[in-house]
Amino acid sequence: MKHTVIRLLILAISASFLYLGITATPAIAEKKIGIIIWDDDKNYLDAKEGIMTQLAKEGFGEANVTYTVEQVKGNKVKAAEIARKFASANLDMVISIGTSATVAVVKEIKNIPVVFAVVYDPVDSRIAEDWKSSGNNTTGSSSKVPMIVLVEQLKRLSPVKQLAVLYTPGEKNSEAQLKDLQAVQTGAGIVIVPVLLTNRAEVAFVVSDVVRRVDAVFLSGSSIVADEVATIVESASKAKVITVSHQSDKVEKGVLLGVTANNRALGILAGEKAAKVLKGARPSSIPIEPLSKLDVIVNMKTARAGGISVPPVFLQNATRVIE
Repeated sequence: MKHTVIRLLILAISASFLYLGITATPAIAEKKIGIIIWDDDKNYLDAKEGIMTQLAKEGFGEANVTYTVEQVKGNKVKAAEIARKFASANLDMVISIGTSATVAVVKEIKNIPVVFAVVYDPVDSRIAEDWKSSGNNTTGSSSKVPMIVLVEQLKRLSPVKQLAVLYTPGEKNSEAQLKDLQAVQTGAGIVIVPVLLTNRAEVAFVVSDVVRRVDAVFLSGSSIVADEVATIVESASKAKVITVSHQSDKVEKGVLLGVTANNRALGILAGEKAAKVLKGARPSSIPIEPLSKLDVIVNMKTARAGGISVPPVFLQNATRVIE
């Protein structure tokens, strides 16, 4: 009799919830997530903002998730140290932002899900086995820009025939971008001129020499290039040579043309993947993806300073124009 009464009470309470439109939603168990960021570059910080926004939207906000955020300031030794710290911290997930940060993480962490963002080519960097399935504990979003698209936009701007590529050996993103440009040069009708940079002190001399021999200069993801944007742009502008990059922050710093992946959107995409993993999906079951839509950004301050004419139709079709 007693059990019958209890069952009737449970049924009555459940019926009341249904009548009032109330459904029981299981609470999300508290999670612990480590975030490692390569440096304070705006690309990475915008991606982090997108990740956090999307995770909060998916129910993984700071109210029920403990986030430990570490920035390694471009130091590979520190990145390895933080990766080892995260490996022993009993985390539910590690989120890595930037190729070098992600490379450090995957070397140390094999049994915790890793979701990355702003990684140019995860397969070439040996982070993942394939784009469709990483074959390991990783997934994420890629900042890869199809170089044929970048060259096509460059040639719509101006009939460029020779493109210098400023790169640094040993930096995976930088090397991958050179390789991708070399792969499309024949079909795109352009000659790629590799320009090796190994230290900051040589940039001014090397660039002032190369701009005499080319129509345009591509600024790769090299850390040396990132620190010397102003020097590169100044030399190129004096020679009336177009500068182009796949990174939006470089255009904001003076590069004339950007064909770029939006970093906040990359973060949102990575956040969607992270939420799926936190809800039970295996990272290897979630494809790694670049953005399907790219931004075209034109810095008209630089164009005017270099006396470079930008066709009105090109400006009309640009995503953003910096005046």
